[in-house]
Amino acid sequence: MGKSFIKIAGVYFFLAVILGLVMGIIQNFAFTSVHAHLNLLGWVSMALFGLIYSVYKRAGETSLAKAHFWLHNIGLPIMQGSLFIELLTGNTSLTIGIIIGSLIVILGVILFVLNLFLNLKEA
Repeated sequence: MGKSFIKIAGVYFFLAVILGLVMGIIQNFAFTSVHAHLNLLGWVSMALFGLIYSVYKRAGETSLAKAHFWLHNIGLPIMQGSLFIELLTGNTSLTIGIIIGSLIVILGVILFVLNLFLNLKEA
């Protein structure tokens, strides 16, 4: 799972950089929170997950790691897509998408931490 996390981290980094560039060009920074979350939860966190799963291969080969990968990659786009559209349109009915996406990401993070505790044992 390490390589998968690192590859998708690169995609999130690209998206965050493009969003930052567009905001700078148009001088509208309304989407700063989306930009920051794509960088932190997409690029940085996913790259770290990937590196950890690459170093601790046993943890990276578990069903917990696979579930973590999919939960993070389902939750983050739902959360940030909903936030982006809400900021763009002012339609607050999308707050539920932000909440649901956030909860999915949190569940993935819980599985990550559980995976670490179960598979990173002392030699």
